[in-house]
Amino acid sequence: MKKVASYILMGSAVNAFAGEVMTTATPSALRDLAADRPDATESPITVDKGHWQIETSVVDYAKDFQFQAWTWGETNLKYGLTDNMDLQFVFAPYTEENNAGEITDGFGDVAFRLKYNVWGNDGGKSALALFPYVKVPTGTELSNDKWEGGFILPFAYELDDKWGFGCQLEWEYAYDDENDDYDSSLLHTAVLGYSLTDKWGVYGEYLGIFGHQYQAHASGGVTYAVTDLLQLDWGAVVGLNDAAQDFNTFTGFTVKF
Repeated sequence: MKKVASYILMGSAVNAFAGEVMTTATPSALRDLAADRPDATESPITVDKGHWQIETSVVDYAKDFQFQAWTWGETNLKYGLTDNMDLQFVFAPYTEENNAGEITDGFGDVAFRLKYNVWGNDGGKSALALFPYVKVPTGTELSNDKWEGGFILPFAYELDDKWGFGCQLEWEYAYDDENDDYDSSLLHTAVLGYSLTDKWGVYGEYLGIFGHQYQAHASGGVTYAVTDLLQLDWGAVVGLNDAAQDFNTFTGFTVKF
């Protein structure tokens, strides 16, 4: 079973809810922080040209029936290639999975992602991005030794100075161990975020996955802006039907420099 956490790290529209889509950038100023965590809905905003952004899940715990997993330090390392495009490298240094008493651990597969902002990077009430990615097998104990990939279409809209809305469609082409073949799945999300203060924000989200069986999840969490370029977060996901993973919780941070 694919961990919901793999979607969580690769997605967040929550920062658009704090007004980032309304920001007008200048050559001497960085855009407001737009993190691809903690919710599953991607931010359409890219990292500023020539700058880095690190998004790390310090600790992540997932549980589903007889399956449990702890992941430490799962990271999305991003670099701004142009004014509207960034390159991302996603990896998990250490994961321990316990599947009905059978334990596997170590370094997992890695993913390369390319986000292209169509509009909204530096102004306007909405933003849209095109977001292809590929997963590269590493041949480790946790790797399935298969190349996989997909395409994401994230959208964000600022309702007012406190409320914001985000949604996305994601098509994924991944290997199914049970059927010993590749399958396509379609993930869709919708999220509402609210800025409690200049530093605190909360969000609630729905996630659905069309595959062999439809998986339904509910997600929620909080963010705290330590500075303009450093944010802490916590979130959780619960399964809403039998096909969905039971529970997933995580905490981490995002920093841009």
